[in-house]
Amino acid sequence: MPEKTDALDAFDRKILDVLAVDGRISVTALAQRIGLSKSPTQARLRRLEESGVIRGYRALFDAIRLGRDHVAFVEVKLSDTREAALAQFNKAVMKIPEIEQCHLIAGAFDYLMKVRTTGMTGYRAVLADKISTLPHVSHTSTYMAMQAVKEEGLTPVAPTGGS
Repeated sequence: MPEKTDALDAFDRKILDVLAVDGRISVTALAQRIGLSKSPTQARLRRLEESGVIRGYRALFDAIRLGRDHVAFVEVKLSDTREAALAQFNKAVMKIPEIEQCHLIAGAFDYLMKVRTTGMTGYRAVLADKISTLPHVSHTSTYMAMQAVKEEGLTPVAPTGGS
């Protein structure tokens, strides 16, 4: 598991705040926005990338325009939760593109998934043909999302002093 990076100063956090909104900003424009010259900004950016704080850059797509606006959250209960079974399940989940997110949960069920499809018919097919056939699945419960209120991903925030 990656280590938490505590060595971020105010300039690093400003870089992350700007990139969270505009990942395609030039280094020159980024430097102007955070109040440093280009060279130290570029060095900081490289350090944030090399340390894994910035894992990459990607395009964000409009799911509605792509016809994939049906979102379901699925609770999954497994019949076996030993490490080998969890590893088998995790590996199989990675092969299903409709599963946008999958989290191991401490609670009444084992995993929570975010599944995005083209509609109810598409979701039913994914549930029946893919999710229900994953290793060790014993039970699923589905919750349909009616509206996405916030969905853009992680936005850096100033530290609050706690961990």
